[in-house]
Amino acid sequence: MAQLISIAYKIESKGVMTEVSEASVSLEAGVENDRLGRPGKRQVTVMSLEQWNQATSELAPTPPTPLVWTDRRCNILVSGIAFSAKDVGSRLKIGSLILEITGETDPCKKMRAVHPGLEQALTPNWRGGVTCRVIQPATIKAGDRVTTCTDTSSNA
Repeated sequence: MAQLISIAYKIESKGVMTEVSEASVSLEAGVENDRLGRPGKRQVTVMSLEQWNQATSELAPTPPTPLVWTDRRCNILVSGIAFSAKDVGSRLKIGSLILEITGETDPCKKMRAVHPGLEQALTPNWRGGVTCRVIQPATIKAGDRVTTCTDTSSNA
C-alpha cells in the first residue's frame, strides 16, 4: 500500500526544511507555513521515496553522511508510487487531500551544492518528483494512504 512518509516546509528562501508528521494543506497556501505554497501549478511538490533512493544510490563518490529526503527541498514524501510523465493531469489522493499532478519537479543547480552529481541523478525518470495543485484541502499525517486516479471528473 502506498503511503505518506513525511511532510516538510521552509519559511524563507534557501531556509532550512522543517520536517513534520502532520500538516494542513490549503487551496490558498499549500502546505502550511511553506513560503512557496501560493496557488498555481507548483503549489505543492511530492517525491517518491523509492525514486529518491534510486537516485542517491547512484552517487559517486558516496556521500560521507547519507543524504536525507529534505535535501531535495520538496514538501511531501510518499512510498509505494513512482512518478512519470503519464501522471500529469491525474489526481493524487493523500488521506482526504486531493492534488492534481501538473508536471515534473525539475532538479535544479541547488542539488549540486548538496552533493556532486545529485542534480544529474535526479534528472531521469522523474526522480525529482512532481509539482501539484491543491484540488481539495485537508490535514494530512504520516501513514495516510496514498492513491492515484486518472478520472478528474470529480474530486475523488
